[in-house]
Amino acid sequence: MDTDDQFLEACLERVVQYNSACTYSEFVKLYLIAISAFEVQPISTEVQEGGVARFACKISSNPPAIITWELNRTTLPVTMDRVTALPTGVLQIYDVGHRDAGNYRCVAATVAHRRKSVEASLTVTPATESKSFHTPTIIAGPQNITTSLHQTVVLECVAAGNPKPIISWSRLDHKSIDVFNTRVLGNGNLMISDVRLQHAGVYVCRATTPGTRNFTIAMATLTVLAPPSFVEWPESLTRPRAGTARFVCQAEGIPSPKMSWLKNGRKIHSNGRIKMYNSKLVINQIIPEDDAIYQCMAENSQGSILSRARLTVVMSEDRPSAPYNVHAETMSSSAILLAWERPLYNSDKVIAYSVHYMKAEGLNNEEYQVVIGNDTTHYIIDDLEPASNYTFYIVAYMPMGASQMSDHVTQNTLEDVPLRPPEISLTSRSPTDILISWLPIPAKYRRGQVVLYRLSFRLSTENSIQVLELPGTTHEYLLEGLKPDSVYLVRITAATRVGLGESSVWTSHRTPKATSMKAPKSPGLHLEPLNCTTISVKWQQDAEDTATIQGYKLYYKEEGQPENGPIFLDTSDLLYTLSGLDQLGKK
Repeated sequence: MDTDDQFLEACLERVVQYNSACTYSEFVKLYLIAISAFEVQPISTEVQEGGVARFACKISSNPPAIITWELNRTTLPVTMDRVTALPTGVLQIYDVGHRDAGNYRCVAATVAHRRKSVEASLTVTPATESKSFHTPTIIAGPQNITTSLHQTVVLECVAAGNPKPIISWSRLDHKSIDVFNTRVLGNGNLMISDVRLQHAGVYVCRATTPGTRNFTIAMATLTVLAPPSFVEWPESLTRPRAGTARFVCQAEGIPSPKMSWLKNGRKIHSNGRIKMYNSKLVINQIIPEDDAIYQCMAENSQGSILSRARLTVVMSEDRPSAPYNVHAETMSSSAILLAWERPLYNSDKVIAYSVHYMKAEGLNNEEYQVVIGNDTTHYIIDDLEPASNYTFYIVAYMPMGASQMSDHVTQNTLEDVPLRPPEISLTSRSPTDILISWLPIPAKYRRGQVVLYRLSFRLSTENSIQVLELPGTTHEYLLEGLKPDSVYLVRITAATRVGLGESSVWTSHRTPKATSMKAPKSPGLHLEPLNCTTISVKWQQDAEDTATIQGYKLYYKEEGQPENGPIFLDTSDLLYTLSGLDQLGKK
């Protein structure tokens, strides 16, 4: 027991036994301790002799309550191998007998509070005479858990069957389970103590009939939150007045940390000269007032960290005038030629030019800079994205200073063929059709406006290919009149006004058998952003859809990035919250 608990117990004892008073500090501590009503209470159940009984209760308190169980209002001993009381508030009783019948309730206790749940009865019915074989069934499987570092979590798994199934655990990614920080509670619950980042993943509970290959599984995702930590720190800089300073700062954590910048302890806001791009702070056309301490702050729900660097501004009055007559010419889908005239004032002192460019559309676009010698007044920027508008300006440098920015010019690159095809998915609504759907190509791979999609398909047993051309605004197509129980191959190609890009690889799909069950329709999704890193996903099944649904798999991805998932959800789940997402990302 810690010191605070000892003080509180002494305080309570004085109040109850001696009608004395607590000190002010003890009263404040008592006031801060809170306990809620029961969120989950045990429910009466009927179990066959030899079966498995399970009760659950849940309560929120600060500090966390210790939960014990009573049978007929007498403390239940949990030292028996067949009785397990999990710290999460779950009671499991294996090999149930008539001695276990009665009324059960849980007791939640803190230093200052004690609550008792409603009573739930356990009725034990006689076992059937025939000991027939029963495949294993998972009565209570593991639930998705989000936790912080160094906490303890319990993944529950209760199974029934005849003979009694054997429960084992594995990871979906086939990594080994940490044997030093995990142990099995009772008949198959997995407890992980001192949780670390490497413990995150999808855990699989498997209930197997002894000596056979009959098994069933249940899965849950363990998400481990972690405070931010720096992987790249900003470095102190010395720059001339009118020059450019770039600070870089990167951090990692779960959820992904939000990055912000401070100047002498005060938050910086982007303006015409000062821009922030998540991990970067760029200060253009430096003025004397920019000489300061700059701090990079990374923060998430688990904490925040700071790193700092100094910007020293070197002064010079005899600066060159800005380059003038800046003009741009499109060379290709990725290159633009930029040309300019030398400064009219102090051009002989110029030692270099810096070319600055950024995308013209969108907010807070990152600015790029290229430094070239003073012996040229033109430069080709050849790493641009096709079908995009860019803004350019030039700055002239001398040893101890820089000119003002030149006038800005905007120029666009040409279109090109798509760099990659769309990602397609194939499903069947009946034995004679395939619904082909695809996502729009991300802008950086689209390289222009898609004006046409070309679909190619064939039976896997035939060489004859059928081709369809669809408008660029189409994102799905239903192939009908197909053969049941047959494998079809499908691929897709996208085209801009310049031409067709590469085709996707052949994707195979077998149509259902004519006698098979009807497949459910895809549920309609509704996405709602809750904050800059969290999205609420809701869905609803078509009321007219008569197909049997056994569960849902949720997948998500950032535009242009690999797919995440699946997240396994029950048939009753119609809402899921995705957290820890990257800011300004499209899902």
